[in-house]
Amino acid sequence: MARRVDYQQVTDDYHQHRQLKKGAAGWVLLAGLGVSYVISGDFAGWNFGLDEGGWGGLLTATVLMAVMYTCMVLGLAEMSSTLPTAGAGYGFARRALGPLGGYATGVAVLIEYAVAPAAIAVFIGGYVEALGLFGLTNSWPVYLVAYLVFIGLHIWGVGEALKVMFAITAVAVVALVATVVGLVPHFDPANLTDIAVSEAAGAGDLLPYGFAGAVAALVYGIWFFLAVEGVPLAAEETADPQRDMPRGIIVAMGVLLVFAALMLLLVPGSAGAETVRTSDNPLPEALRAARGDDDWIAGFVNYAGLAGLIASFFSIIYAYSRQLFALSRAGYLPRFLSLTGSRQTPWVALVVPGTIGFLLAALTQNGALLINIAVFGATVSYVLLNLSHIVLRRREPDLERGYRTPGGVVTTGIALVLSVVAVIATFFVDTTAAWITAGVFGAFVAYFWFYSRHHLVSSAPEEEFDQISSAEGDLR
Repeated sequence: MARRVDYQQVTDDYHQHRQLKKGAAGWVLLAGLGVSYVISGDFAGWNFGLDEGGWGGLLTATVLMAVMYTCMVLGLAEMSSTLPTAGAGYGFARRALGPLGGYATGVAVLIEYAVAPAAIAVFIGGYVEALGLFGLTNSWPVYLVAYLVFIGLHIWGVGEALKVMFAITAVAVVALVATVVGLVPHFDPANLTDIAVSEAAGAGDLLPYGFAGAVAALVYGIWFFLAVEGVPLAAEETADPQRDMPRGIIVAMGVLLVFAALMLLLVPGSAGAETVRTSDNPLPEALRAARGDDDWIAGFVNYAGLAGLIASFFSIIYAYSRQLFALSRAGYLPRFLSLTGSRQTPWVALVVPGTIGFLLAALTQNGALLINIAVFGATVSYVLLNLSHIVLRRREPDLERGYRTPGGVVTTGIALVLSVVAVIATFFVDTTAAWITAGVFGAFVAYFWFYSRHHLVSSAPEEEFDQISSAEGDLR
């Protein structure tokens, strides 16, 4: 895929101004990072799938996406132990699919990670308004404060940021456990299917909006797991990536599967799918519906639920900055975006997408819309990531790997098929948003084709990997 590129020489101090802090994370922090990326999806967002497909539709979607993510994570565990760079998905695809494939993957991930925090910011505002804090009737000040505070923490230092993130995630996990304890006594299977049945094809109690609704719900089944694939972005800041990366991302995925199953079953099963289908704060709403308006657990979860949303918001900011840093350092995007400060954090790559995300949140204030945009970028990247694993296994079977995916290409082949289905599903939810996002993606690709492929940096780690591989191939 467009392997012809031109490299430019850079000054000796180029990489001195683009260095990340080494050894800041072990596998426990990586697992915490993986959970924190996603945990907001347990607190809000997934429930919009009930509005699209009913409980049966969302159940089908979640099971399919759980299979897709599990298979993909096993492939990522292998690739991240083999090619441990800050580019992560872009680096894997760069090695397997060439410059255009790597760049396209990186841009798709960047769209996902730049927009997902904006969606989460909207949900943070929803939780704040539900608590009646500060007398707010418009949440844009909440979005602004969230971006300023947490971008500032990331600029302060990666080790400090990851530890703060781990602590916030622990509070969020406690809130999920409290939700489970509070709702179990009130579970009634009849509540799962209380949405009125439509006249759509295939409609019934389990699928009130028919087969098309189940397809549309795929976008929200993804929200239970969206961004766990970002763990490998911490590779250059990990003590032992060959060992720690596979362990961290696989443990994180296991935790996420358990919480997704519990939330999907207990929240609508206690309060009713109809009650929580469009809520911006479904867990506290379900607890109040099941246990009473003055329930103390609901109050606790409402406050602690903010920790879950903040944890994902905080950690995905980390992810977008590392993806943008890697693409910029290699020259695929403007090089000034990869500048790092005195504390070895990519401050420009933190601020620029953060500004865009704040504007998206403030102007739209529509979490469901922003989810669909983020998911479009994610699913495109998943297609390319799974394809990359398959190509690397076929083309470079003897490449030294710290971990090997069980099932090999069969495993990532399953994930590839399901990720293609997920891309198609984004058009079932909001065709306009999907096409606009596709247009933005196309503009990025045009930038590469007409400009940046002629201005790449040969000494960037992802480019060096490819040049070494090409040289070894010429010797054989």
